[in-house]
Amino acid sequence: MPLLSALIFTACNKNLDTVVDPPTKLTDTLPNAIVTDMTLDASKNYVINGQVYVKDGASLTIPAGTTVSVTKTDNLSEKGVLVITQGSKLFVNGTSDKPVVFTSGAANKAPGDWGAVIILGKAPTNIATGNIPGLAVSASTAYGGAASDDNSGSIKYLRLEYCGGINPDGEDEWAVDKASGLVLASVGSGTVVDNVMVAHSNDDGFQFVGGTVNATHLIAYNNNDDDFDFDYGYEGRLQYIISYRTGLNSTHALRANGFESYNDEVPTLNAPLTRPIVSNMTIIGPEGNSPTPGNINQGVYIRKGTRFVMQNSIIAEYTQGALMVCPKTRPVLLNNTGSLFRYNLVHSDTASRTFAFDHGMEMVSFADPQLEAFALNATNNNQLFTASADLKLKAMYSSNGPDLTPADGSAALTGASFAGEDFSTFFTVVPYRGAIGGTSNWAAAGNWAVWK
Repeated sequence: MPLLSALIFTACNKNLDTVVDPPTKLTDTLPNAIVTDMTLDASKNYVINGQVYVKDGASLTIPAGTTVSVTKTDNLSEKGVLVITQGSKLFVNGTSDKPVVFTSGAANKAPGDWGAVIILGKAPTNIATGNIPGLAVSASTAYGGAASDDNSGSIKYLRLEYCGGINPDGEDEWAVDKASGLVLASVGSGTVVDNVMVAHSNDDGFQFVGGTVNATHLIAYNNNDDDFDFDYGYEGRLQYIISYRTGLNSTHALRANGFESYNDEVPTLNAPLTRPIVSNMTIIGPEGNSPTPGNINQGVYIRKGTRFVMQNSIIAEYTQGALMVCPKTRPVLLNNTGSLFRYNLVHSDTASRTFAFDHGMEMVSFADPQLEAFALNATNNNQLFTASADLKLKAMYSSNGPDLTPADGSAALTGASFAGEDFSTFFTVVPYRGAIGGTSNWAAAGNWAVWK
């Protein structure tokens, strides 16, 4: 009889399969100064009001699945930021299923609601003194030193959303941007940066200001200025990088590029020279040709004395050109005196301006037949495409997010080269060109990579 009663109870209890919602997370506000080691609680959400500084050698550890909401303010000088000062460390321990997310605390989130996550290290820069533009000058905003292997912590599976609010609209095109997105200023090679997405920034996505930090698996998505910006002597290595836009115009920047690099504002030849070394990058501009020059401009813009190395990469769908150089950077590339552009697959909406020259202050590119002939010669081995569809990426544009994996027959499946001293360390040797290859799409839509 007891057994029969139990069976009847089990059969009649319709609530046994009911899913119970998890309890709402408690919320804590981070203090504006963190001066001793602090580990956040994964069972809580966190809020930043104003400027939070991790200082005095303290470490901030953020576990997987933590969301940090930054209070929106319209005052540019009061935009929320997290600053990791020199000698302090940030440990972001996210996973692909449980990323750490910094986002706007507003009910209706918008680009520019808050500022940036800023990490300040002691690696070299090419200016005598450095303080992050947009923040008050103090010891807590200083960066730079002589420790190339400086260690500012470890960042894995982090997403930043709706940041980039410190720069005013129509900012000075010829000055270093104020802090935006993820800022790595004089961050050293002892620091780990892997799987970071910056989405819907009102300004830059990633800023590399001096330093030697290396990074992999970075995504910049629908930002309003440069997706990847390099200044003041950055000398690191980057692999598996995506710059992606769906909007034809930016109402914020004067000229928004997928990849922009310069040495300093003057410009000078102050050492170390800015020289990012990049392999397996995919840069995709907005679908369709913009009929007149707009604020969305170049796939890659190399200016003001910078050097650069870009190899095994894909550039497509920018109307004003795929690669633009200036009077200071054009001879460096053409004469092979510090810059390389090789084994890349290149497309522009305006075919004649795929390889372009910037004469100076004009906000427009000019076709450069000599640069094109140089890029396509047998030494540099770049390949020009007149139609982006001929790149044969699985889904360059999709409402569910792109799939930038090469399809069967794509030139991107093979042809990569890692020859030379620049690629003798750090890089993983792969056969494909672009950020994604083979059977695994690390940038597929999910909890970390959100293409909305």
